[in-house]
Amino acid sequence: MMYYLHQLSGQFIGFNVFLYVTFRAIAAAVTAFLITLIFGNFVIAKLRALKAEQPIRGASEVHRLAELQGVKQGTPTMGGVLVIGAVVISSILWARLDNKFVWLALCSMVYLGGLGFADDYLKVTKKKSEGIHGRVKLLFQITLAAVITGLFLTDPLIEVQARTLYVPFVKSPVIANMSWFTFFFFVLVIVGTSNAVNLTDGLDGLATGCTITVAFAYALLCYAAGNFRVAEYLQVPFYPFAGELTVVCAALIGAGLGFLWFNCYPAKVFMGDTGSLAIGGMLGVVAICCKQELLLVVVGGVFVIEAVSVILQVLSFKLTGKRFFVMSPLHHHFELTGWKETTVIVRFWILSIIFALLGLATLKLR
Repeated sequence: MMYYLHQLSGQFIGFNVFLYVTFRAIAAAVTAFLITLIFGNFVIAKLRALKAEQPIRGASEVHRLAELQGVKQGTPTMGGVLVIGAVVISSILWARLDNKFVWLALCSMVYLGGLGFADDYLKVTKKKSEGIHGRVKLLFQITLAAVITGLFLTDPLIEVQARTLYVPFVKSPVIANMSWFTFFFFVLVIVGTSNAVNLTDGLDGLATGCTITVAFAYALLCYAAGNFRVAEYLQVPFYPFAGELTVVCAALIGAGLGFLWFNCYPAKVFMGDTGSLAIGGMLGVVAICCKQELLLVVVGGVFVIEAVSVILQVLSFKLTGKRFFVMSPLHHHFELTGWKETTVIVRFWILSIIFALLGLATLKLR
């Protein structure tokens, strides 16, 4: 919306800054941060009034974890509505509204946020840690991937690049035409990312902090993909629509920083599945839009490790009857082996920063 103010540059000095993605990205980050900061206490108070309290996992699973997490009983969940609202409002204000990728990312975020909200609502009303059945959530996520695949493959401007597969450290596409496998690949990216962020959201500020670093990395990746000169210099796939996603990623950074103000230890609010599914899904869609899907494995290394820890735990228990970790996801393993919650959080944040830097480094190692 604010982008169109550049048309006044002929009458007023300085309005040409609204043309630049970099300026609007910074403005979007600041706007989203202020929105979450200003409305944070109001949203938390409303959630408390609605008794949207997070059921604490562990009471019937691991007694020690129940003791550690017991102090959080009564903390409101569904705080993800604050993040989603800030990202959507800020993006609409500062991004180009004629950009299809912007709407794709925002609609995906709202869609999965709605799914997460329904899941949180069931948990709150039932006072249990189980909400919507996993298969039902998977069906909704696959439906989103199917819609995105259809939109990409029916658009003559992007359908050729949509079918290509790029691998980090390699300049040219490894697969020039994935054909029908494109759908399954998009399913893997969207479902995997949304669920990985969801699994990471188990300690105060853990998923939020990691989201900020991943969003920052993809803001730079989207800028590179959307700028012909930068894309040519770095030899990354050029997507003319991807540049505006820099604004959306910047809005997520600002919203994440604002939410962390309330979500840091000891948390006043949890994002819940409302936030984690929405954030993960949007990051997956952004990765697809800038053709850096596999790089998400590196940049989002903490999310990947958390998801893999759950997979290993399940396989180990089914095959051997023994647990590979004390408890999964991995952050609970370290918590139960004696690490303080704040220690786990900060060390995982450090790892997330390192993974993001490694991911960005691959742009020159080709």
